[in-house]
Amino acid sequence: MFILEACVFAVIFIGFFGIIFKQNVIMKILAMDVMSTGAIAYYIVVAARGGIFAPIQGEIVGRAYADPVPQAVILTGIVIGFSIQALMLVGVMKLARNNPTLEAKEIERSNTPWM
Repeated sequence: MFILEACVFAVIFIGFFGIIFKQNVIMKILAMDVMSTGAIAYYIVVAARGGIFAPIQGEIVGRAYADPVPQAVILTGIVIGFSIQALMLVGVMKLARNNPTLEAKEIERSNTPWM
């Protein structure tokens, strides 16, 4: 279990450092998606326990049932992450119309007013 958690944290850190160090805006969006996927995977790793059953019809006495609320939270997080990524890609499309490059430093340099 420790190795799986370490791999998930590695994915989160790869996404985090991708956001910081990549200069291309598309690569920053992809790194943000990788970090979001790592966070969801960590939630799944923590929630995965043996001996817990899905709450389906029929009552069995003496069994531990999984709480369905965290599943709904994860599904909501996935949908919100997808919509945010789509919105960011639309913003990149608008940036691409006005700028010949998608490098963050060049976009900042061309859109900064001179004082």
